[in-house]
Amino acid sequence: MNTRIAVAGKGGVGKTTLSAALARSLLLSGDKVLAVDADPNNCLGRALGFPDELLASLTPISDMKEMLAERAGRDKGGGFFSLNPSVEDLLSDYKVEHGGLSLLVMGTIDEPGAGCVCPESAVLKALMRHLVDLPDTSVIVDMEAGLEHLGRGTAQHVGALLIVAEPSIASARTAARIARLATGLRLRVPGVVVNKVSSPEVVERLRPHLDALEVIATLPADPAVAASEALPTSGPYLEAVEALRQDLAKRLPAEGR
Repeated sequence: MNTRIAVAGKGGVGKTTLSAALARSLLLSGDKVLAVDADPNNCLGRALGFPDELLASLTPISDMKEMLAERAGRDKGGGFFSLNPSVEDLLSDYKVEHGGLSLLVMGTIDEPGAGCVCPESAVLKALMRHLVDLPDTSVIVDMEAGLEHLGRGTAQHVGALLIVAEPSIASARTAARIARLATGLRLRVPGVVVNKVSSPEVVERLRPHLDALEVIATLPADPAVAASEALPTSGPYLEAVEALRQDLAKRLPAEGR
């Protein structure tokens, strides 16, 4: 199963934990997996258990301004740059590996406007296009919180956008807005995953605020997950994510991925 999924949602809902758990589940199922951290907080590596010294050696690609400007052709002067720069070598140069998983810390671009185009953004978009075309590799992208990445279009090149919510009305409303924007960008949205669930009644209270967004999974409030930055090796949360992975395997091919 070659999965290409970006995980999005309001800040604090647990999208990094879900991204890490999905990456781990795909690895255990036999997939070659690349985890992409596109969140400015850069927590995905720790959730996956990468050693601190390895993570300390990483600089987000978005912070390498000179390299990005050079790659886009801006360093040659003038007001023009390439919208389709060459990025094939960036993966081999900047990814790190641990425990069978590959990690790329992409970071994000701070642009003055949601529709703005800049050379750095052009490189990151080209890199995303390259990542989702990797043969025999599943790619999980932990997006930044909120809606800005959809305006910049950095999530447009993934196979599906998986939205995460927690048991709050504000989170459900944000999930619904993300789904509407994603649909407008012609992104596949398999549904919403509700995290930190303590009872079925909690999910039922959210449904009126999710519009037509389908709840495709609920993940339990697992104390072992909350107690550590790194994922535990077992428990009800991981069991629920494994069931989600199997469900996504059935859903996404039917959507033309």
